[in-house]
This record gives sequence, C-alpha cells and structure tokens, in this order.
Amino acid sequence: MDIPPLAGKTAALSLGALPVSYALNHISALSQPVWVVLISALILGLLFLAIYSLSRGEINHDPLYAVFTIFAFTSVVDLVIALQEDGYVVGFMEIYTKEGEPYLRTAHGIFICYWDGMVHYLFYLAMAGAICKRKRYRNLGLYWLGSFAMSILVFLPGNILGKYSSEIRPAFFLAIPYVLVPCWAGIRIFNQSRALTCYATSMVQEEQRKSLLQRPADLALIIYLILAAFFTLFRGLVVLDCPTDACFVYIYQYEPYLRDPVAYPKVQMLMYLFYVLPFYGLAAYALTFPGCSWLPDWALVFAGAIGQAQFAHMGASMHLRTPFTYRVPDDTWACFFLSNLLFALGPQLLALRCLWRPAFFLPRPHDAPQAHLKKQQ
Repeated sequence: MDIPPLAGKTAALSLGALPVSYALNHISALSQPVWVVLISALILGLLFLAIYSLSRGEINHDPLYAVFTIFAFTSVVDLVIALQEDGYVVGFMEIYTKEGEPYLRTAHGIFICYWDGMVHYLFYLAMAGAICKRKRYRNLGLYWLGSFAMSILVFLPGNILGKYSSEIRPAFFLAIPYVLVPCWAGIRIFNQSRALTCYATSMVQEEQRKSLLQRPADLALIIYLILAAFFTLFRGLVVLDCPTDACFVYIYQYEPYLRDPVAYPKVQMLMYLFYVLPFYGLAAYALTFPGCSWLPDWALVFAGAIGQAQFAHMGASMHLRTPFTYRVPDDTWACFFLSNLLFALGPQLLALRCLWRPAFFLPRPHDAPQAHLKKQQ
C-alpha cells in the first residue's frame, strides 16, 4: 500500500487550532453552554469558507478534501484537550471541557482525544495530500473509516447511558455532523475503484487450489480468530452480568474497568459482541474458502475499529482518571495487557495478510477448458 504525501496546506490550517483554542478559552461568554456551541459552529463554518476559497481545485476533484482538512483542525483541538487534561498544557480548552463536553475529561474521553489527535490527524494529512497529488487513498480511507466509526459508536451511547448523561450540554449536538459526514465519506471511499492486481489467471488458480495446511499463515490466523471469538463472547457475557464464577472472577480480578459506571467499557464490549464476533466468523470462512473478495476491504475497516477501541480501552483501564477500584490490579496487569494487546494486533495482521497476497480472495477464475467444452455443447 503506497503511503501518500502529507498535505502541507492542511497541516498549516490545522495548526491554526492552537491560537484559536487559546483565544476562545479567555472569552467570558463561553462560560454559557449555548455560546459554546454557537461559537464552535461559527468557527467550523468560517474554516470551511477558508478551505473552499483556498482549495477549490482539490475540492472539485474530491469533496472529501474539505472534510479531511476540517477534521484535521478538530484533531489538533482534541490533542490539546488530552494534553490539557493530563496536565501537560494549560489555558487552552478548559472552558470548553467544563461547559461544553465534560465527558471528554473522563479517562475514555482523554484517550479517544489522543487517538484522534495523533493517528487520525496523520490519516487526514495523508489523505488530503493524496487528493492534492491525485493519488489513491482507498485503503487508508477504509482503515480510518473503521477507526472513526468505532470511536463515535462507543463514545456517543456511553455519554447518554453512563453517569455523565445528566451532564449533556448543547455542544453534544455538534456530534450530528460527526455522524452524518463520515457516513457520506464512507460511501464515497467504498465506491472508489480498487487498485488493479497484476496476478495472472494461472497464479490465482494455483493460490486458490492450496489447502489450508499449505497456507500456515492463514491457518494461524483462523486459530487466532477462533480464540478471539471466544474471548469476545466471554467479555460480552461478563458485561451482561452472567452469573457464572468465571465471569465474576474476571470482572473483579482482571478487568474491573468493565464495571465503571461511565458505561464506555460496557458499550465497547457490546459492540465487540454484536459486530466484531460475527466478523471473526465470516473472516475465518473467507480464509478457508477462496474467492471471498469482500474480506480485504472489511479487514481494513475492522482493523481500524479494533485498533482504536483497544487503545482507548486499555489506556482508560489504567489511567488515573479512572477510580482506583476500577483500574487493573497490579497482580493481574501482565495478563490483562498481553490478552488485550493480542486482541488488538490480530486484526492488524489479518489486514496485512489481505493486502500482502490478495490472490486467494480474488473472484474465482473460470477454468478455460471447461468453458470451452460448454461452448461446444
């Protein structure tokens, strides 16, 4: 997968978030929640006008350029929020996190801000740079789509269901475009043409004739998927208050964060249970039987989703903002860290395997002699 060049213009505009956030933090009117959302919406509107006036060529080529540039700006804001909440900077977004979105001050909120401010930010620069250079970015876009979708699908329900449900302010409704715009962006990314493969028909047939024992890497991935599926099912049962002794021991001695009343870990495990678990089963099927051309795309989507989810979950489980009783105990820390790290790495390896040798997943070519016989009949 080619890494597209970073967009200098997007980076320059995004860094404007630093002086803007510092200046807004010292405006007394922002002490009112309504003014927080109005001024935030005004800034995003002015930013869009600035992008449109400076980059009409890029927007006409691909409207997602404006989306990535605006999201790069908000990623810098999120990074500032995370650094501020951890005490590395002061005087930037204190009023916003207090009067606008107080749930960003939770351990989970801090870690999704770190992920957005670092990983998503690099994605935005790379994808905007690809649009400027008229290069492809479909694979990178699919990974970003999964990561962004998982972040939103856990964070928003967690805000509503958790202990911060009474702290929802008007700024919460700024999340509406954060839900709608990525849906539109995801459709455009999926509709982009795939990179052409240079495999001859004979090579595809030879690869797809191999048994599972002749593909040890695929066999190892299938074993991983089976184990990860059991782990996913088990943690889903844990957050659903399964009364068995194993679930009781696990939630109190290994992952007490699953009991945290902020609700983010519970929503996360349910997302795994209802969406990731079926994907693991389908992925195991696609690694066994050739011609499942849908797997490379969805492997990228789920790799991004699980990478983001595990980063936030593992970080919040050990962060000081999480109450001590819900943090990972010292005597089980190694077990917790290793199991969750493997759970995060497996989907990344699956995505790399699909990108590295995709011939097994290409549509099955028709056998030429058989096709010739059918024509004669």
